[in-house]
Amino acid sequence: NLKKCLADVNLHVPLDEVKVDDKLRFVKEPIEILDRGVKKLKRRCIPIVKVRWNSRRGPEFTWEQEDEMKHKYPHLFASATVG
Repeated sequence: NLKKCLADVNLHVPLDEVKVDDKLRFVKEPIEILDRGVKKLKRRCIPIVKVRWNSRRGPEFTWEQEDEMKHKYPHLFASATVG
């Protein structure tokens, strides 16, 4: 028995957001920087940024070290206006 499928427009993923490599594996890339913070250790303060990633399971958010993200993905900081 077949049932009619009613697609949810909110679950639609544009194809230009899906990135695959030469072996057709999903490529996880950062999309934008959402927030900034400082992680305090004993004698050090490490600047961190909250990053939104494209993911197979939907939006994913992680805190990453700011200097590493600037080195790997400088384009995110060119237009970043996060408070």
